[in-house]
Amino acid sequence: MNPIDSPSVQRVRQALRTAGSAAEVLALSETARTAQDAADSIGCALGAIVKSLVFRIGDGMDGRAVIALVAGDRRCDTKALATVFATGLGLIGKCKRADADLVRAATGFAIGGVAPLAYPSVLPTAVDASLGRFDCLYAAAGHPYCVFPTSLDELVGLTTGILSDQIALG
Repeated sequence: MNPIDSPSVQRVRQALRTAGSAAEVLALSETARTAQDAADSIGCALGAIVKSLVFRIGDGMDGRAVIALVAGDRRCDTKALATVFATGLGLIGKCKRADADLVRAATGFAIGGVAPLAYPSVLPTAVDASLGRFDCLYAAAGHPYCVFPTSLDELVGLTTGILSDQIALG
């Protein structure tokens, strides 16, 4: 099966169209499961890859899923991420990396293909401002071999995310 035809990629394509984006999903010949894989396959800078990272914020299993969209050449600062969500949305608690089950339940995607949109319900999202170094960004499109091009402004609009210059560590 062509990865473009997978239900998760179709969900991303529909979300892009509904949001008024002209972005087209690209099927890659090599995997985009990691940011480095995606950059190598596309032939772009590692920092132009948008990593969709899922965290649990709050105490224990009662925490809720949140998303951090971080440049491929950066790491997410979970303490700063918690502060951004506390200040911007009133979500209180530590941010811890989500397990595969929470990732799938919250986003509808498997790790390695988590898109920044098209979730079953709206998820609080923070966007790394350092992505603005690049005119063209590439984000996962619901499958380890699929991405879509976007810009920082469009990404913030598509996700209604909080733009932050604090959540990424170089």
